[in-house]
Amino acid sequence: MRVLVFSDSHGDVETMKRACVQFNPDWVLHLGDCIRDAMKLQEQLKLNHCCMVTGNCDLCSNGMDQRILELQGVRIFMTHGHTYRVKFSPLRAALAAEEAQAQVLCFGHTHIPLCEQRNGMWILNPGACGGEKGTCGLIEIDAENGGVSCRIERIGGEPHDYSN
Repeated sequence: MRVLVFSDSHGDVETMKRACVQFNPDWVLHLGDCIRDAMKLQEQLKLNHCCMVTGNCDLCSNGMDQRILELQGVRIFMTHGHTYRVKFSPLRAALAAEEAQAQVLCFGHTHIPLCEQRNGMWILNPGACGGEKGTCGLIEIDAENGGVSCRIERIGGEPHDYSN
């Protein structure tokens, strides 16, 4: 199963559409700022599997600011990250994800791509998907053995190593 992860689209639905064509996901996650873009994407592409959380720019939304999603036995902790102060460190968000027994922490807010494994948990910030240098995250879940891997991808561009 392939899960495409966006954050911080800030009005750029077209770039998200290009990424959906480029990566052909089974699921799409949006980590806030601006979830109305995710709603438009879901409507325009008729996505059956889309999940989103609100960010600090989604002030008029009644959405949730964090969620736990389980896909094929893999728990994904989703948050925009502003309530966990991820611009200073992802540690608070990672502790919350660990407490929720998640195998993957997905957060945004910083606009800086990050993909690494710490203590057996993947930490994924897809960066900002909008603009010419837009990035997204990909989560690959192997249903047969419950394995999971994550990576950052450039939308419509050349691959780049975003791991730390």
